[in-house]
Amino acid sequence: MKSFADLGISSPVVSALSARGISKPFPVQQLVVSDALDGHDLLVQSPTGSGKTLAFGIPTVDSLEPGQGLSALILAPTRELASQIVDELDSIASARKLRVAAVYGGVGFGPQSNAARRADIVVATPGRLEDLLSRKTISLDRVQILVLDEADRMLDMGFKPAVSRIVAQTPDDRQTLFFSATLEGATGKLAAAYTHRARRHTQEPTGNRERDIEHSFVHVESQSAKLDHLTVQLQEEGRGRTLVFVRTKRGADRLVKRLRGREVEAVAMHGDKSQGQRERALARFESGDVDTLIATDVAARGIDVADVTHVINFDAPGDQDAYTHRIGRTGRAGNRGSGISFVLSDQVGEMGRIARDLGLSREFELGRPHGVGGSGATSTASTPRSSGGANGSGGGNASAAQKRRRRRRRSNKAKVAA
Repeated sequence: MKSFADLGISSPVVSALSARGISKPFPVQQLVVSDALDGHDLLVQSPTGSGKTLAFGIPTVDSLEPGQGLSALILAPTRELASQIVDELDSIASARKLRVAAVYGGVGFGPQSNAARRADIVVATPGRLEDLLSRKTISLDRVQILVLDEADRMLDMGFKPAVSRIVAQTPDDRQTLFFSATLEGATGKLAAAYTHRARRHTQEPTGNRERDIEHSFVHVESQSAKLDHLTVQLQEEGRGRTLVFVRTKRGADRLVKRLRGREVEAVAMHGDKSQGQRERALARFESGDVDTLIATDVAARGIDVADVTHVINFDAPGDQDAYTHRIGRTGRAGNRGSGISFVLSDQVGEMGRIARDLGLSREFELGRPHGVGGSGATSTASTPRSSGGANGSGGGNASAAQKRRRRRRRSNKAKVAA
């Protein structure tokens, strides 16, 4: 395996990475860093959690010189992702005396405007960036490197017109690094329009990655019964951080209140929350103070939290891509994870198609009312979890929230019919 130095990374950046305990490149970084340093446009198909932020961040930082004005622009679909990219790049940028600024909605213009004016690298969501451009706070005419991160998500969220207007304001001879979970269909067309003679890289799954996640389908008889099943899942031994997906903002808040009524602590994250509220919720989740985060799809995009052991689809995903993006937030970095989906009777057809297309038909069928265990039965993939839970973590590493939960689990478990 090549080292960062072997890939051509400068000594200051290698040292900054080493200080963070990062000594070996992830597979996607090995794939793309050298080509990016050589100035090629890139099309990179890579999932969230693969190390892609540093895959574009390292060569971007190493290709710029400080004091040249706004030289690199990184576009991201959500403020959470933009904030996390800034956090990830800050140390390596500082090693080369470069300034990084975040530009996203939900906070005041003043501090962001001042930071963006002084920045060498701006990480932005399309909407707020257009606000600053319309005010002539910053200009993109010196941008040397343009990065589009999670480009497919930006399309899903309706940002294509804004992104196209922004790209049109950058120089034609810029370098473009295009990262997406898929490079097909509309995303592929967008990639072709924004790049020139791009080199394409696809990160192949390593170590039979699909076995890292245990897929389960719980067929429930009614919407109200979901809460009973969720309560039991959240009080299982060995469970760590858990993401619970719901369809609506109101549903997220309602579920937090209903869980609190059963003495299960959770926090909600959705678009109606202020930036401060979202950051506080995420901070409590990351610290382990609360180990259950209820989120909508849009709010959760870009969240990259380590050691998520469970993802639960309280409300069914809208399509296969949504399922993949949701469940893909567990089972990372060689750890095992558990993906659980609640399925109502009127969702059997669509969820069955999603499961079939993902090669999970056996797991789905085993959980149907006519399968093993009847209505409400749970099916799992063939790879068993370790005795310490989905991530191999036993009670010795339990958070305070886990310990509180375990004291309550037996009384609540009786609420679910056998």
